[in-house]
Amino acid sequence: MGKPDTRRLDRAIRETTRKLEAVRQGEMWPLTGPERRAALRALAGGSYRVMRGRSTSRADNRLESVSTAAETRLIAELTALQIERQRIVTETARAKAAKKSFGWW
Repeated sequence: MGKPDTRRLDRAIRETTRKLEAVRQGEMWPLTGPERRAALRALAGGSYRVMRGRSTSRADNRLESVSTAAETRLIAELTALQIERQRIVTETARAKAAKKSFGWW
């Protein structure tokens, strides 16, 4: 047995980490459709209130909650990918150890 094939998972982990950093910087591209729509609704509502000379605190809170929800989703996705990668590495090591213990090379 060779090394475990984790290239696909490694690529997904890198991509998810990149998305997480983008969300933390306030970028919109990593958001899902519903998250993007909610963010745009909050921005539109805030713009309307600015035009009327009113407070934008409610729109700001909505935008912050969308960002927090996206960040939470990406952290959960990243954790799941890392756990799956670790499971594959452990499974490969266990199989390799079992193969050696029986004397099969």
